[in-house]
Amino acid sequence: MNFKEKSVKLIITGDAKEEFERLNKIVGQEITKGITSSDYQTLLNSIKQKIEFIKENPQYGTHIPKNKIPKDYINKYDVNNLWKVNLSGAWRMIYTIRGSEIEIIALILDIIDHKKYNKKFGYRKN
Repeated sequence: MNFKEKSVKLIITGDAKEEFERLNKIVGQEITKGITSSDYQTLLNSIKQKIEFIKENPQYGTHIPKNKIPKDYINKYDVNNLWKVNLSGAWRMIYTIRGSEIEIIALILDIIDHKKYNKKFGYRKN
């Protein structure tokens, strides 16, 4: 699929929106206190960078096979495709792609740490 001829709209929704707003608030507080470098700032910058990559190419992330899509994403967001982007600090950003003749919409569904990612996708530690 060629995305160059279509506009790409990116929407942060649901749990991802809550986490993104929480990170923005924490980073804002840190900057107010004069903190110029932290794990929160690195993570937020990583998210913003990956968002730009997804806007350029919605298939930037790692495609998750249909049989591995957690049922809660299907039930909550009616997804039939899912993508993962690795972020700093072993965090993950999960998104789906929807499209029409005119535009592509990338919906960011989750921004989660590695432990929550493993639990959500049914991976276990040995």
